[in-house]
Amino acid sequence: MINQELINPQSIVVVGGSNNIHKPGGRIVRNLLDGKYKGELCVVNAKEDDVQGLKSYRSVNDAPETEMAIISVPRNSCPEIVEVLARHKHVRAFIIVSAGFGEESHEGELLEKKIVDTINEVGASLIGPNCIGLMNMNFHGVFTQPIPEFSLGGVDFISSSGATALFIIESALTKGLRFSSVWSVGNSAQIGVEDALEYMDRTFDPVLDSKIKMLYIEQIKEPDKLLFHASSLIRKGCRIAAIKSGSTDAGKRAAFSHTGAIASSDAAVEALFRKAGIVRCFSREELTTVACIFTLKEVKGKNCAVITQAGGPAVMLADALSKGRLNVPKLEGPVAAELKSKLYSGAAVGNPIDIIGTGTPEHLATAIDFCENRFDNIDLMMVIFGSPGLVKLYDTYEVLHKKMEECKKPIFPVLPSIVTAGPEVKSFIKKGHVNFSDEVTLGTALSRVLNTPKPMSTDIQLYGVDVPAVRRIVDHLPQSGFLSAKDVRVLLQAANIPVVDELVSNDKDELLAFAKKVKFPVVAKVVGPVHKSDIGGVALNIRSEEHLLFEIERMMRIPDVTGIMVQPMLKGTELFLGAKYENRFGHVVLCGLGGIFVEVLQDVSYGLAPLSYEETFSMIHSLKGYPIIKGTRGQNGVDEQQYADIIVRLSTLLRFASEIKEMDINPLIATDRGLYAVDSRIRIEK
Repeated sequence: MINQELINPQSIVVVGGSNNIHKPGGRIVRNLLDGKYKGELCVVNAKEDDVQGLKSYRSVNDAPETEMAIISVPRNSCPEIVEVLARHKHVRAFIIVSAGFGEESHEGELLEKKIVDTINEVGASLIGPNCIGLMNMNFHGVFTQPIPEFSLGGVDFISSSGATALFIIESALTKGLRFSSVWSVGNSAQIGVEDALEYMDRTFDPVLDSKIKMLYIEQIKEPDKLLFHASSLIRKGCRIAAIKSGSTDAGKRAAFSHTGAIASSDAAVEALFRKAGIVRCFSREELTTVACIFTLKEVKGKNCAVITQAGGPAVMLADALSKGRLNVPKLEGPVAAELKSKLYSGAAVGNPIDIIGTGTPEHLATAIDFCENRFDNIDLMMVIFGSPGLVKLYDTYEVLHKKMEECKKPIFPVLPSIVTAGPEVKSFIKKGHVNFSDEVTLGTALSRVLNTPKPMSTDIQLYGVDVPAVRRIVDHLPQSGFLSAKDVRVLLQAANIPVVDELVSNDKDELLAFAKKVKFPVVAKVVGPVHKSDIGGVALNIRSEEHLLFEIERMMRIPDVTGIMVQPMLKGTELFLGAKYENRFGHVVLCGLGGIFVEVLQDVSYGLAPLSYEETFSMIHSLKGYPIIKGTRGQNGVDEQQYADIIVRLSTLLRFASEIKEMDINPLIATDRGLYAVDSRIRIEK
């Protein structure tokens, strides 16, 4: 639980505080003093009566009652200290920076549990153990440096790792990012990332609270809680960027299908973040860059103008934006010609707008004004302006400062000369701005922001799915394992997912009769082995009875084959649809193009069941191969609505059939008559 004593303690005792500021206890005291903590502050130190000018007690038994205790002593002493403080000194908030608990050994885990039990019994809060602490505008309860600048408009930052939190803060400070609070939750023995986010959601004040959240997560223990409160905060006007570290491909070791090979545990994280509207980042620089983007005016389009006095960085930025599916539209016509006439000879205005190295502050102002007022196809501006060391840039950055205040369109400052023009950049940042010193990192980060969808609905779409039939089928299925082709077909039909006509038999005459009924060409596949193609168990484009008879006889000699499946040969675009159950997360649904796109390129998009139509269309549109689905170069496109219908219905099926642990529909063929599931596999665990 998180209480007021943890957020704004009126009194603090530092257990293990000392005069040595190079040790954790001493640095905690120094940080509290330097941060001008306004409450009552004392220390417990067995050898000192005075610590950095504060009253020090030899034992916690002698200390006065306080609201918070920050503990920095060897781990074995912690349970007894917590017991005394919680039960006899009425401490209701604890920060334990000491290490050696559950993260290290079973013995440490038992000590940690004893501490948590005591704290829970008295209704107190606990941050840690094994953390750097907690700091906000009220107090700096950490043993580390640097201490960032805190303000109401700053960022709330929650981190699983203390050391990583410090490196992220370092990255943020160089960009001018300010903070509202920093939470290092350590072992998350009582309060984890999800709990801190829940507190921020439940107590959110739209006037006073920060609207920017940064998360560094090592383990998502409660996905539903993270999804609910992140979505809630974003709907309230907040913006969230997060790193989830520790993603592995462990799930591939036991993969039985394309889905199993692709959908590692990281896919569940990707799907969760998409559903919540969290911007996913993969490095410290990217995380802090995204947070800086959040501090600027909201971007309302994807058309970018790049204004520069150095051609190379502008080209690299334009490339990064284009790769991220943002636009750098060409500027031409009378307005562009007028702008060019106002710049030095040699300037270019096609976009990037290059005012050249000798361009003046006035030229920069002119270019910005044209993008703000004259070019209708521009939504945002990126200004790259550095120095070769020959001139001072105070006047230029003052122009940039004023334009960022005046313009309705957001302006992203890229000021790369942090050494040559260091004083000028610092002066610019002190006026409340951020700086993106690397243009490619900015372009990549902005692409992530603009391509992240809004929070999605978690309502279940029931239309078209016969839920009672789904449950009857699943309840009467045999033991765990792969379902028979017949059971797969019945289950998909209950979810109103179209399936191709087929017959499974080991009787040659039945198979030949079926082939004549559906008309040649047909496809023959073995039944029994999982990986059919690998063993020669698939024959395509069979055009005669003789050819079919030959393939039936050949396939029946393959080991472990129990029958042959015959289907009409459909022509169209091959799509892919799959799902995998992840513990705690639920079902991750995958969609994409079939064939080489899924097998080699792994061009798939992830969603967390249940899926709304909005989320499903977002998944489809995010595919690299989406132009093929849309239709390109004279080729007919896929019926997106039917594709979305099938994906949504599959996600509903999965919500009512948690026994399904892995499934593939590959291919799902889009013909001119509609979409049909051609080859499907489902594995259940009961």
